[in-house]
Amino acid sequence: MTSRPPARPPAAHLSAAPRRSREPGHRRKFLVVVDDTPECDRAVYYASRRAADTGGALLLLGVMELEGVNQQWLGVGDLMRAEATDDMSARLQKFVARARQVAGVDAQTVIREGSKADAVMASIADDEDIAILVLAAGVGKEGPGPLVSALVAVHAGHFPVPITIVPGALTDAEIDALA
Repeated sequence: MTSRPPARPPAAHLSAAPRRSREPGHRRKFLVVVDDTPECDRAVYYASRRAADTGGALLLLGVMELEGVNQQWLGVGDLMRAEATDDMSARLQKFVARARQVAGVDAQTVIREGSKADAVMASIADDEDIAILVLAAGVGKEGPGPLVSALVAVHAGHFPVPITIVPGALTDAEIDALA
């Protein structure tokens, strides 16, 4: 089920509640940011396998970065938002199916609007069961990717949960051996 949480302040102003994933009635969740990069599948694959192997859960986060949509008028902004939501829902469902196929995990999904870093921080603040953020590093000459760079460089020392970075070049078999 896809849900749209309320808007939150920027990541710099968020503090995450204590994690509760080890308490009775809670399960450790692996959070993966879903995007259109090739390495995204590596993060979903790894997190799915870890969730299945440890009795955890998987939360897939779709982020819509809709710059300028609020400046639109006469319903254009609403139409742009609706189209972006439909596109993101379809992308998330593709990875829900992938998680089910590789590890038998039924992933939860959430869609947020704003920057990816802010959406990650808001998701962690809103869900006390999120215990690990799983990202995949790009393999191109551009570096590990903007989200990995932003979160690790800016927030690593004060991040509320551990960050697992999966090398984007790992094969399914290599991830199976590690997860």
